[in-house]
Amino acid sequence: MHKQTIDWKDIADSYYDKSVSLAILILLFAFIVSPKIEVKPYDRTITITEAIDIPPEIKERIKPPEETVKPVVEIVIEEDLDGEDDEDIEIIETIGITSLDPYEEIQEKILGQTSKFVIYEDEPFPIKRAPTEYPVFAKNAGIEGDVILQVEVFKDGSVGAIEILQSLMSGPGGLDEAAVNSVKHWEFSPAKSGGKPVACWVTFPVSFSLN
Repeated sequence: MHKQTIDWKDIADSYYDKSVSLAILILLFAFIVSPKIEVKPYDRTITITEAIDIPPEIKERIKPPEETVKPVVEIVIEEDLDGEDDEDIEIIETIGITSLDPYEEIQEKILGQTSKFVIYEDEPFPIKRAPTEYPVFAKNAGIEGDVILQVEVFKDGSVGAIEILQSLMSGPGGLDEAAVNSVKHWEFSPAKSGGKPVACWVTFPVSFSLN
């Protein structure tokens, strides 16, 4: 029995002509059916503006803008019809001279807020002392000695908070209270750092002696 062999190249050649024809038909169909596309060139317009000097005779013909007239409001001051002067109005002719220095630093005094570790070259010292009242009970009892105080001195030399470091006789009417009440009214030359006054704390005794 004779067996027939078929080469695959022969089969491919037979479909080649058909596929080329089909592709050409599809391209023709697409070309016919698709809409026509027109590409318009871009038109560029250049505008040139020239400055022209207006002749003087034309300038005279141009009217300037009209000015808006502002309304005038008349203020009428009515005089006193009775002719009597108002004596209740105080007239101040001059303003007194103020002693406030605009360049002076305003210090807000808050008791006890000064740091206890302030460095200064010149320590504060009292320039005005108030008399210290010796309590009668302590004098009759023969109590004497020192009350050691720690005092806050502000930049202006006034006294702020006062703390008792060593008590001698506490309680109402005691030596501690008498020392504090006296130092409250003292005035100091403030401490200075770099030539400028600074607030600080200073410690000193207030002595009570019967002799």
